[in-house]
Amino acid sequence: MSWQTALYNYVHAKNQAEVEGSAAPLEAFIADSAYLRTQDVRIRRLLDCYRERDAKLLRGETKLRLTGVRESAQETITEIRMHRFLHYQIGSTQHLEERIETERVTIDHTANRWQVRFAEAMQAEKSLPGKSRGFVMPEPEDFVEGLRRAPSLPYINHSILNSGAQEFAPRKIIYNRPKAVEYAETWWKTPNPKYEEFEVDCTNFVSQCLFAGGAPMDYTGKRDLGWWYAGRRGHQELWSFSWAVANSLQSFLSHSRKGLHGHAVDDPRELQQGDTISYDWDGDGRFQHNVIVIGKDANDMPLVNAHTYNSRNRYWAYKDSPAWTERTKYVFVRVADEM
Repeated sequence: MSWQTALYNYVHAKNQAEVEGSAAPLEAFIADSAYLRTQDVRIRRLLDCYRERDAKLLRGETKLRLTGVRESAQETITEIRMHRFLHYQIGSTQHLEERIETERVTIDHTANRWQVRFAEAMQAEKSLPGKSRGFVMPEPEDFVEGLRRAPSLPYINHSILNSGAQEFAPRKIIYNRPKAVEYAETWWKTPNPKYEEFEVDCTNFVSQCLFAGGAPMDYTGKRDLGWWYAGRRGHQELWSFSWAVANSLQSFLSHSRKGLHGHAVDDPRELQQGDTISYDWDGDGRFQHNVIVIGKDANDMPLVNAHTYNSRNRYWAYKDSPAWTERTKYVFVRVADEM
């Protein structure tokens, strides 16, 4: 048996494990006992979630792509991209959830056979985004001067830059929810090359969706004020914390009173397409993940799209996430229709 076959067997077993609701199918193909325990807990949580929804998991499928490999006589380390499809049914309605998962898989050659020894996710839904590639934040006056010298990418609307008093009252903007969802459906799987992609990209993606729906940027040139992204200037990335940091966007949406703003609701059923959900995995009051609502399931519960573990039509509760804990808290944000 080759290492390629060992890798294929491991990925096939991951599918089977979710369908069966147990990590048992993985036991024959991976030697990492800690990984097996973690997967068993996650899969059983997922099974419990399906039961709570009166949902039946029908089948799972995976498209596997090898993105990197380092081979030696006794060990092969691979980086893989799995496009996963989960088909399930609620009543007479069938649903399809999609996820992109990337892993680094170590395969050993021992006792004349290849076997997966260790697998680790290459994504995280919990940590805050690190510094983006080439990012250096200039001083505010440099930011403004930079805009005058060389405007950023053409999708930036410089007519809504903050400039003090205005002669006329600003025109109200109606949030275009279908446009926000259209963007979320277009770019859930791959990053939009017009924007920088962050190591933890969830909030950057949600901000892009809100902007695509017509939410006006609030340009301040200051990292901790407003909600804005001004593209690239040379090797510099210019953006506010609220654009890319989960806790900052949640705070901005809740406290803003003009332009982009929203309010929290108690029941996820109150959410509509284009609304957002924020996740506090540890229950400590700091939010570490954001998603955008793109539809509802047969129970009128939100389905969401997201980046970092890129997901489409994912059930809002996220109980299959490695970041989820019993302390997890949610904030359901109704984005204002008029801005």
